[in-house]
Amino acid sequence: MAGKFEVYEDAGGKYRFRLKAGNGEIVATGQGYSSKEAAHKGVEAVQRAASDAPVVDVPKAA
Repeated sequence: MAGKFEVYEDAGGKYRFRLKAGNGEIVATGQGYSSKEAAHKGVEAVQRAASDAPVVDVPKAA
């Protein structure tokens, strides 16, 4: 099964999204948004940014 984005309202009344892997594990979460529409736009922004995003190893801080 493919992963999916879920948009939901949190206990504080903000809308958030989470990305779930095919096995149901949450692999990413989004910030709180004031509306469901804004949360959907957040999902779309992540989808656009991730399509060509490179993987970069960040060195350990000294």
